[in-house]
Amino acid sequence: MRATGIGSMPGEELAPVARHVIDTFGDDGIVFVPELPDRGAPSAMLGRTLGLVPLPIDLQPAGWRLAPGEGMDQRRARSALRADLDLLEELLAEHDAAVKQQVTGPLTLAAMVERPRGDKVLSDHGARRELAEALGEGVRDHVRELRRRFSGELTVQVDEPAITAVLGGKVPTASGFGRHRSVDAPLADALLRPVVRAIVDEGARPVVHSCAPDVPVALLAGAGFEAIAFDVSLARPSDEWAQAFESGTDLWFGGADEARVEDFMGRLGFAAESFAARGAVTPACGLAGRSPADARRALELAATAARSLT
Repeated sequence: MRATGIGSMPGEELAPVARHVIDTFGDDGIVFVPELPDRGAPSAMLGRTLGLVPLPIDLQPAGWRLAPGEGMDQRRARSALRADLDLLEELLAEHDAAVKQQVTGPLTLAAMVERPRGDKVLSDHGARRELAEALGEGVRDHVRELRRRFSGELTVQVDEPAITAVLGGKVPTASGFGRHRSVDAPLADALLRPVVRAIVDEGARPVVHSCAPDVPVALLAGAGFEAIAFDVSLARPSDEWAQAFESGTDLWFGGADEARVEDFMGRLGFAAESFAARGAVTPACGLAGRSPADARRALELAATAARSLT
C-alpha cells in the first residue's frame, strides 16, 4: 500500500511544500505535483489544466471560457506549471521517485468552462467532445514532457469532482433557474476515453479521483482507469465496488486510517493480504483550505496509514 496527496495545498511558495511532499512520499509513496490555488486562478485545478489544452481560452469575471484567441491567464497557467516542474525536477534529481500529475477531467471541464457566447460547454454536444479531445492531446504532450523530466513511474490523476452532477443533470444553467440535461453513461465514457487513451499510450498510469458522493464506479472502471480515488466517508460498500476491484481496478482510499480501509474492504469480502499491494491512502480531497500545518499533518497521516497496511 502506498500513499500520496490529492493535489491542492495551501500557500504561494512551492519550494517548502514540494520539499515536504518529497520527504513524506519520496521513498515508498507517490510524489504529487502540488497545486497552489492561493496564487490565483491560473494555478488552481481548472486553470492549470486549461494551460495544457491546445484551445484558446481566457479568464473572465464569470470564469474560464473558450475564446477567439489565447488569453493572458492561460499563458500564465502554462508558465507557472513549467516553473513548478523545473523546481520539482531539481529537487528530485537524486531520487528515482514515482511522480503524479493532476489534471481536471473532461466532464468537470465541460461543466465549468463556458462557450464563447455564454453558458457551459456541457450544453453543446460538439463543444464538449472537442474539449475532451483537446484535453487528450494536451495530456499526451504533457506526459511526454514529464517523461523527459522524471525517470520513475508516472501517474496522471484525472480529477472529476463534478461527475455525479453531470450524470445526474444537476449542473445549473447560466441563469441559475434551470439545469443542464444529464449526460448518460455511454456519452460520458466517450468523453473520458480520449484522456485515458492518451495517458496509457504514453506509458503512464491513469487514475481518476472524485470526492463526490455516489461515485460512478462501473463507468470509471469501464473507461479504463487503473485506480479510483474516493472519499471513504462518502462511499457505501457495494457489489459495484467489489466487481471493479475483482476486475483489476485498484482503490485509493481518501481520508482513511488503517481500520477504515480494512472495514471497507472487509465488507466487500476481501482480506488484507488481497489488497495491501493494490491501493493507496490519500487525504479525502485537496488541502488548499487547510492551514499549512494541518495540510502537512494530513499527508503524514496518509503515509502512516499506508505503511501500517503494508
